[in-house]
Amino acid sequence: MLCYTAILGISNHYLIDLDQNYQPSSEAYGILAALIFTGFSMGLAGWRRVFLRCNFVLLGALAGVASASAAATSCVAPAADPANTYDAAHTYAKLQKEYPFIHIASAALPDQVSKVENLTYVQYGNRCLQLDLYLPRAAGPHPVVVLVHGGGWRSGYRDEFTPLAVRLAQQGWAAATVSYRLSGEAGFPAAIHDVRAAIRWLRVHAADYRLDGGRIALAGGSAGGQIASLAGVTGHLPEFDPGAASSDVSSAVQAIINIDGLSDFTAPAALRYEDDPAKQPSAAGAWLGGRYAEQTARWRAASPLQYVRAGMPPMLFIASSKPRFSVGKEEMMARMQQLGVASSQLVLAETPHSFWMFDPWLQPTADAMLAFLKQQLPAR
Repeated sequence: MLCYTAILGISNHYLIDLDQNYQPSSEAYGILAALIFTGFSMGLAGWRRVFLRCNFVLLGALAGVASASAAATSCVAPAADPANTYDAAHTYAKLQKEYPFIHIASAALPDQVSKVENLTYVQYGNRCLQLDLYLPRAAGPHPVVVLVHGGGWRSGYRDEFTPLAVRLAQQGWAAATVSYRLSGEAGFPAAIHDVRAAIRWLRVHAADYRLDGGRIALAGGSAGGQIASLAGVTGHLPEFDPGAASSDVSSAVQAIINIDGLSDFTAPAALRYEDDPAKQPSAAGAWLGGRYAEQTARWRAASPLQYVRAGMPPMLFIASSKPRFSVGKEEMMARMQQLGVASSQLVLAETPHSFWMFDPWLQPTADAMLAFLKQQLPAR
């Protein structure tokens, strides 16, 4: 009876955190301690009776506590990379001389927005990938925009999109900023797998955070725009979504927004920069596993343009005045038009790449996104 009481106590004193990791509480540890003390007081014969009468269920409970505790502490973050400087502060230092009127967009939380941070959406061994949620405080469910940061596939942080996420949440749209595996950790198509896993996690946990799992848009900037486009337009292809084999929850999205990201790696204008022989390797080459001549199939497979099809999600392109970063946009829109797929674009005049990190350009970016999303994903 003592054993079953302890096991019941352990099970009743388990905690489940927001990441769905099981964590034994202090009460559970107290129950185990009491059981161990009682066993010692009964001597060896007493311990034998406890185990025999419980049919070794106690050992299972102890193992469960141990494994749950290990699971809760097994996530290991990668070491900080001093070369990872793609953020608002470093970008501002590069741009402010040419654009002296700009300001880093505020990431402050207004009263009508709440934040839930560091939610683990997928785990590979002891490597956890996390996202932050920015939620309207008003009653839901709320449609969702998943935001994928830039950084040349090898750098960047999800905080890049915090200011945009806040402005979307102020207007009633939940926003999730996601981390993914960079090229130094895992090359193409790992980032696509990660983003699709994040979408599935949000859909699975929609009720927990008052989300509308039927209205999810995928957006990103720079390399994140390319990643978001590719993950969004391949929502029907399991080879870009290994999680589909073990889940009946879809990772498809209902709209895509590409903010100054490539649509075609193979176009001459893209190859001029992305396959520059002076760079050994280039940012794209590092992600794709080699130069274009060496990995032609991969460069083509990573181009969202290759997957334009009838029935794909509608797309919005928001571009800077630097066309090299959005190569393939016009051809992709032309193919979509031929197939009857909705698309639109906004080119912000006299803007640098990474404009979305700064005022006065963040608000026009948010406004264009919201207008597009309200048109393409109307309230139900």
